[in-house]
Amino acid sequence: MYQKNSGVANAFADGPVMGRAAVESGRAMWYHYPNTEEGVRNMIQYRRLGEGEICRALFRGFRRRQVVTKCWRRENGAWVIRDDPFVDDWSEADYETMVSCLKNTVVTGGVVFAAFMDGALKGFASVEGTLFGGENRYLDLTSIHVSEEARGSGIGSALFRQAKEWAREHGAEKLYISAHSAVESQAFYRRMGCVEAQEYSREHTEAEPFDCQMECALNEAAQST
Repeated sequence: MYQKNSGVANAFADGPVMGRAAVESGRAMWYHYPNTEEGVRNMIQYRRLGEGEICRALFRGFRRRQVVTKCWRRENGAWVIRDDPFVDDWSEADYETMVSCLKNTVVTGGVVFAAFMDGALKGFASVEGTLFGGENRYLDLTSIHVSEEARGSGIGSALFRQAKEWAREHGAEKLYISAHSAVESQAFYRRMGCVEAQEYSREHTEAEPFDCQMECALNEAAQST
């Protein structure tokens, strides 16, 4: 089972993007998002990962760590904010599980997008390839994470947009997200156009009972349903 979209508090306080250029080579699309801060120009490269690239070494230097203070909770049919301080991080076993899950995503028809800075992994997102839901209209965004030191660079928003586009091209009407309930995470998803899911995935609610089940419409028709 994935470590689902649970590592995104503060990961998506995206800074300004100054421009974008795309160069296509084979099946990989590279996006260069220059971001200037105190005169320093960083180049972030985005591309699709192949199964053979996904290994424990890929995550060398990736810091999942997330400090959480407040979370959304559903109580008596209403959403409220509650204090729930904790530090969310991955163990070595969690990294190995993520590697296995991302490999499975690719070999079963899904996709993994990744962001790199100076050749090092700084963010990734995965979408499963199987449609589900009452009318087979969802594709599942099973993970989206940004390394702690790279948060604020625009990586989260860029990866989310790529995931949406891929899902749309593969027949989905909506992207499904079992999202971390941290206040900062929820703020990001709302900014990206997500709302509470009309249909809840039993698999996700049983695996992560405190997650917020969300969806993001991929076209105007889906927004009205």
